[in-house]
Amino acid sequence: MTRRVAVTGIGVIAAPGSTRAAFWEALREGRSAIRPMTLVPEGSLRFPNAAEVEGFRASDYMDDKDADLLDRFAQFALIAARAAVAESGLTITQELGVRTAIVTGTSTGGQTSEDREFHSLYARNASRIHPLTILRTMANAGTSRIAREYGITGPSYTVSTACASATHAIGQAFWMVRNGMVDAAIAGGSEAPFSMGFLKAWEAMRIVAPDTCRPFSRDRKGLILGEGAAMLVLEPLENAQARGIKIWGEIAGFGMSSDAYHLTQPLAEGAARAMRSALENAGVEPTAIGYINAHGTGTQANDSTEAQAIRQVFGAHADKLAVSSTKSMHGHALGAAGALEAAATLMALDEGLIPPTANFTESDPACRLDLVPNVARAANIEWALSNSFAFGGLNAVLVFRNSRSKR
Repeated sequence: MTRRVAVTGIGVIAAPGSTRAAFWEALREGRSAIRPMTLVPEGSLRFPNAAEVEGFRASDYMDDKDADLLDRFAQFALIAARAAVAESGLTITQELGVRTAIVTGTSTGGQTSEDREFHSLYARNASRIHPLTILRTMANAGTSRIAREYGITGPSYTVSTACASATHAIGQAFWMVRNGMVDAAIAGGSEAPFSMGFLKAWEAMRIVAPDTCRPFSRDRKGLILGEGAAMLVLEPLENAQARGIKIWGEIAGFGMSSDAYHLTQPLAEGAARAMRSALENAGVEPTAIGYINAHGTGTQANDSTEAQAIRQVFGAHADKLAVSSTKSMHGHALGAAGALEAAATLMALDEGLIPPTANFTESDPACRLDLVPNVARAANIEWALSNSFAFGGLNAVLVFRNSRSKR
């Protein structure tokens, strides 16, 4: 059994906005949410800026007891899942709960809680740490809390493949729905990386920009870290049509690959393999693609390598593609990045408006693509890709189709 898979709910909480609508409004207007950090002391890092969820208070979304059980990343996951399910209008009965999957991605899990408790142990000489530390730090905490929220007893797990985590999660959930293993899925990613120890580790890598994220620009200086979550509700297209619910678009294909090359240096051939695999899985020719939401981190190595990979896959058609990186606005949310970008791609297809690459200044000959600089562009696109390429050489790509398409 092979079924078309629709996205009927999108939930987002991120730096550009704490709702799907606010997030999209910022992206379509090209407003970057990269600002001075507030979650660590000013001046404690070489890089001052990040894409934080501004003014976040867990108490605005859940009671204190629930919030106390969850690290910030899991709180984000639950908030996004609630919004996605509410928007989908899906009633998860006991019967459907057995046939529903949850697949989430995160790179760091409960890093904030872990850092706080270890600081207490090592810096303050505490003799014990909080008894909920394990529960807060485990990477599957968001998945488990979502399952409890809706009584979902079907396949539920968490993927951790660095910056490709959420895309791997969505892709695997898509395959389960398409192949009839489940009848619905909640899939996406969440991340909350702003703890001092973790940020110092990023500082040591010297790939975080001292100012802002300028993907594909000649003068780009590195990535900017972000946080947040995005969750999608997936279900068979015919079920969504029968319910008469709004369909944001279809997930039509998923591909993945491994570079088997280097921990931090990307390989164009590996990224190209993932894109080709996704196109083949979708049964679509490269010339049908009109937009790519690029991985586009703003580092020298990633952006030029991704541009090279796009040219390898698309050949002359690469000159006709619109390519943009929304990380220029929501930052690099690590394991959640692919979910935020999947949400952005679906909304771009739905509205017929391609979000820009913000903060763009000057062209780089090594990134010779149509990068939609700074201003969104109206475009009636049928097919789009969303790329995620992770440290460790792990690549994941999703193919989306707009909901107006017939086949």
